[in-house]
Amino acid sequence: MLRLDDIDAGYGAVAVLHGLTLSVASGEVLCVMGRNGAGKSTMLKAIIGQIRAGAGTITLDGMRIDGLPAHQVPRHGIGYVPQGRRLFGGLTVAENIEIGLMTRRRDVRVREKVLALFPRLRERMGQMARTLSGGEQQMLAIARALCLEPKVLLLDEPTEGLQPSMITLIRDTVLTLKAEGVATILVEQRVDAALSVADRLAFMVGGRVAEVLDAGGLTPDAPAFARHVGV
Repeated sequence: MLRLDDIDAGYGAVAVLHGLTLSVASGEVLCVMGRNGAGKSTMLKAIIGQIRAGAGTITLDGMRIDGLPAHQVPRHGIGYVPQGRRLFGGLTVAENIEIGLMTRRRDVRVREKVLALFPRLRERMGQMARTLSGGEQQMLAIARALCLEPKVLLLDEPTEGLQPSMITLIRDTVLTLKAEGVATILVEQRVDAALSVADRLAFMVGGRVAEVLDAGGLTPDAPAFARHVGV
């Protein structure tokens, strides 16, 4: 589905990713973990085209996407929910959702499917996005990405700062998408949240993938978490 091979990337003269190789399959949840500064968010930005890979390739279903302009990458079926949500705060819930639908020319059928996952948003369609609670804003950010009907969903620390009920909703949404065949790359710092959805865990250190483990059978006290995440 989505594959990164030997990716180098960074910000100007500052190199962050160094020969990073990673892949995720249809219907798989890959959780990427690591300490602050390991390059997790930079990796997602390289996939979505917000920063240009200096070396290596990124392919989606065998087609190279690393050379595409950033605005074209979502049109090929990659949804992105950045850390901090990045909503259009001055637009309504309905308008934010409409922007998601426009990206791949999706219609009311997709909107209704997305709103079925987040029924609270249906009650707030006319409300400005900036006036939503933190949990509601995260719902909207995910909903907007799902309006693309993505093949791949990139989530950057979606549970950060949320109450347990919202974390449960996000987990359930990820599992629903998994059942539908969506590939998900989830950057997550919470070990419990990662283990509740992951098929595999990739641990990043210094801009590289240091270790990849099957999630089955892992517990929060597994040595890999202490080694790479510091918990």
